[in-house]
Amino acid sequence: MLDDRDRLLLDLLQEDADRPVQDLAERAALSPSACSRRIQRLRDEGYVRRRVALVDRRKINLPTTVFVIVKTSRHAGGWLEEFRAALAAIPEIVEVHRLTGNFDYILKIVLPDVEHYDTIYKRLVSRVELFDVSAYISMETVKTETALPTRYA
Repeated sequence: MLDDRDRLLLDLLQEDADRPVQDLAERAALSPSACSRRIQRLRDEGYVRRRVALVDRRKINLPTTVFVIVKTSRHAGGWLEEFRAALAAIPEIVEVHRLTGNFDYILKIVLPDVEHYDTIYKRLVSRVELFDVSAYISMETVKTETALPTRYA
């Protein structure tokens, strides 16, 4: 069970995982050694899965986001493995969710421009059979967060 200090440390680490332990300790009213032990426990217990760098998409020429809705007529295990392998082989596909309702999956794809979507589409459909594919171009990112709310832990 997490306490308020654990949740605060998770919040602070989500803002900036490179923040010095001394700063984290001061903000959480802990000694640096106690703070380090808590952070290590949070890692050991799986609350912190890994540390990553958030890269600026515009700086690396990936400003365009396309959301793709996929319907499939196949749901067998073999098809699902082919689908997962196809997704893993295309790094521009950065997020995929299986859905309830009228559609089976939604994919988030990051691209240098809209025209590049056709290349990704062809790579995907050459690897796996899909029933219906619809693309939606994001005009503006209204909100994007990497930090998760910790109050439910």
